Amino acid sequence: MNNNQKETTIKGKTAEYTEEINNMPTPAIPTVDLSPFFTAGDDESGRKKCKDMIAEACSDYGFFQIVNHGVPLDLMNQAMELSKTFFNYKDELKRECSSSPDSPLPAGYNKQPDHSPDKNEYLLMFPPESPFNVLPTNPPDFRKILEEMFKYFVKTGEILEAIINECLGLPPNFLKEYNNDRSWDFMVTLRYPPATETENNGITEHEDGNLITIVLQEDIGGLEVCKDGEWIPVIPSKGTLVVNLSDVIQVLSNKKFKSATHRVVRPKGGHRHSYVFFYNLQGDKWVEPLPNFCSAIGVRPKYKGFYYKDYQALRMRNKTHPPSTPEEIIRIGHYEIL
Repeated sequence: MNNNQKETTIKGKTAEYTEEINNMPTPAIPTVDLSPFFTAGDDESGRKKCKDMIAEACSDYGFFQIVNHGVPLDLMNQAMELSKTFFNYKDELKRECSSSPDSPLPAGYNKQPDHSPDKNEYLLMFPPESPFNVLPTNPPDFRKILEEMFKYFVKTGEILEAIINECLGLPPNFLKEYNNDRSWDFMVTLRYPPATETENNGITEHEDGNLITIVLQEDIGGLEVCKDGEWIPVIPSKGTLVVNLSDVIQVLSNKKFKSATHRVVRPKGGHRHSYVFFYNLQGDKWVEPLPNFCSAIGVRPKYKGFYYKDYQALRMRNKTHPPSTPEEIIRIGHYEIL
């Protein structure tokens, strides 16, 4: 090969590489540094920047990422590795920590039924003191790490709730007092099988029914958020947690803040692992648009009021009896006033 040929080959490879880089997905989800909320000083400008970024993301599509969120990186890494070890056990060993029939949700280990469009297996836990928990004894320290993760996620959820309270201009501690029962929070660690040649669904398109969801995903990604009709990959970054707003906040704010539409796409070549924490609401709570966002400003309510437990019962039925038509799918639009 002569010098001209070599130069042409190098240029061709460079152009090919450049095109590949240009075609790679770029992080389109805003990342918010929460450190001003953990420092002792009065960093008002830093806090204002955080709140402005979160308010914009929540008004737009309800998704953002956070760093310096208070959950130790070593703990997150250890939790992910122990989860992988657990899910590699044989099914009969994992099923030893299956839920009791009186559990309000399927606590412990479960796998999606064959007829479900969602393809994953998971371990669900309530707060560490909950009598419904059925946590594994192996691998060693897994239970301890799960309980630590849960406690840190609660603290992060409380900080996010306070920030969102301010972003919405609500009275101080309004959301904290409205949602003051932490016994309904739960955390799930999941494993998704590799995609096949014909099917890659992990979790179908949906919105979460709670208040705030916090996600730790490993570096292979797979989580996607819908913005303006386009599916945007949430690209993992070390030490970063993903946050999405859920249906209760959308209803309380009369759609000022959005409940994020998202899905999980399974990658090829390997399993996908994640942790998902649901900052939840007590079942008997009444949910309806707050006067701050409708009658007080001359805007009609966009939703009928409902008891949270009734909405969750309808959503759970969709899980146990998959809808045969799109009209049977229960989402928050079920309560929308048209």
